[in-house]
Amino acid sequence: MQGQYTMGNTKAHHVTAFLSKVPFFSEVSDSSLDHLSQRVYMETFERNDTIFQKGDIGEAMYAVFKGRVKVHESKHVYGHLSTGDCFGEYALIDNQTRSASVTAVEETTVLKIERDSFIDLMSTDSGFAQGILSVMIKRHRELDAIQEHLAASKQEIEIGSAKMSGLINGAMDAIIMFNTEFKIVLTNPSAHRLLENKDVLQRNVLFFFDEESAKLLESLVKLRRDNSHTQNNYLPDVITVIGSEGRETQNEGTLSSYGSGKDIFFTLILRNIEERLKTEDKINLLTKRTQYLEEEIKELTSSYGILAEDPSMLEVLNQIQQVAGTDATVLINGETGTGKELVARAIHQASNRNGKPMVRINCGAIPANLIESELFGHEKGAFTGAAASRKGRFLLAEKGTIFLDEIAELPLDLQPKLLRVIQEGEFDPLGSSETIKVDVRIIAATHRDLLDYSAKGRFREDLYYRLNVFPIQVPALRARGNDLCLIAQEMIDQFSSKLNKPRVALSEADKALLRSYHWPGNVRELQNLVERAVIVSQNGTIEWSDIIPKEAGSGTVGKHPTSETILSAEQLVALERENILRALKRTQWKISGKNGAAALLKLSPTTLTSKIKALGIVRPV
Repeated sequence: MQGQYTMGNTKAHHVTAFLSKVPFFSEVSDSSLDHLSQRVYMETFERNDTIFQKGDIGEAMYAVFKGRVKVHESKHVYGHLSTGDCFGEYALIDNQTRSASVTAVEETTVLKIERDSFIDLMSTDSGFAQGILSVMIKRHRELDAIQEHLAASKQEIEIGSAKMSGLINGAMDAIIMFNTEFKIVLTNPSAHRLLENKDVLQRNVLFFFDEESAKLLESLVKLRRDNSHTQNNYLPDVITVIGSEGRETQNEGTLSSYGSGKDIFFTLILRNIEERLKTEDKINLLTKRTQYLEEEIKELTSSYGILAEDPSMLEVLNQIQQVAGTDATVLINGETGTGKELVARAIHQASNRNGKPMVRINCGAIPANLIESELFGHEKGAFTGAAASRKGRFLLAEKGTIFLDEIAELPLDLQPKLLRVIQEGEFDPLGSSETIKVDVRIIAATHRDLLDYSAKGRFREDLYYRLNVFPIQVPALRARGNDLCLIAQEMIDQFSSKLNKPRVALSEADKALLRSYHWPGNVRELQNLVERAVIVSQNGTIEWSDIIPKEAGSGTVGKHPTSETILSAEQLVALERENILRALKRTQWKISGKNGAAALLKLSPTTLTSKIKALGIVRPV
């Protein structure tokens, strides 16, 4: 403070003019203000000088004549006052301690009006007293209006708060409010049920989430703290909540925030989606099963059944009837295109599982790094690209049948897992520690010699024997006699109807031509050639000689001679050798007995044994 002195006449005139503009003295006459000007003190303070401190006894009021001051308590600033503002008025009527400190924020001059001088003027100058009272009454009325407004606002706030409380407490969704330190400050009853705890205030909200969900919330909160704009985010991933009693639930939700600086609060709204996820899983499972059933129906309506008159194929049908009523594992052997899948389907349809799907999977058509997921399923994140959990084929085939075609192509490291399913009826999805029990009937098929594969270390011997409980050998088309012509005629009729072509009947010459071909692709090759033949047919006729492939290097059709071909002695020997080999392979090298090669060839066992030696036929190791 630089100085303190009483006003002179010239100075008092300027002070009177100043005081007339101060709201506190706005109703006081100029003559009375002249009297006051003679009694005030003018004091000047440097920057950061204290005018008075909180706790000081009040004995005067002040008016800022020039400059600026702050009203504060320690470091907390309530506000700033500048030219024309008054402070410390209550000291004019009592001697209570100051409720706050006042400090100059720049060089400031104030007018100091002491209580004794003020009271003396109030008692001796009626004009002064009347002006001050007018100001007080005006202020009182304004205060009444403010209080009425505040009372109305308070009532509105209370009504709004009651509505909000009712909304929050009655919400089915869990509502959790927390601060930037993740301390919970508000919850509703639904949150108590979700968290399995009613006493969660001031606890860290992250303790109630799994690690992945906690990291997600931390990242969103950090993003909000680093950016001033308010955010309202749908949570991008499902949130896993772990209650105080250990119950885990899956939830979706939103995170919103309000406030700024250190006073930011976050509102997390969570909705339990356990039932929805279960329903979605069930719908997905049923949808996939429906797709498989639709594929089965499509396959059934576009196939030709199993047409059989030849004893070799009738034996296959007999075996189907024998094994269908059991849950035994079946291994179907046969060349490519012989109809192994058709046999598997027949077993399924004749079994008590025919109300459930038969799920097919070609072990040779799926990359080795994906086949485990296809068979057994996987959990989200089990490998790169696994963005969501997936049910495997075994689970889709529950209570039904799974057909594993080309089983020889199953990777060696997956074979123990398949063996476990066969032996124990259980497996673990990829990336999961949960063991799943299944009730599935397994039918496998191959055109390979699995026993030979086993000896070479390319297929587990124990798995081979588990699959080979009931083996079925499907004969090649060329070995099925007149079945070839029956199947061809059925296919012709089917394609003629489908392609809107006239029906073509096979002549005896056509049949002989068909039988003369070796059919390395079996029924599948026959189907392709018949479809082509019907497409190019003209006026109800088919030139089969143009359709059936010719043997490379010759003008004759197929590998076998027609009825007009003259064979050399060497060719006859080769033909007989090939015929005996086919019979031995079909009977799995059994020579004598009812189902032996000798009976099939209509030879005595001794004669057949002699021919085998003479032709140098040796059973492969």
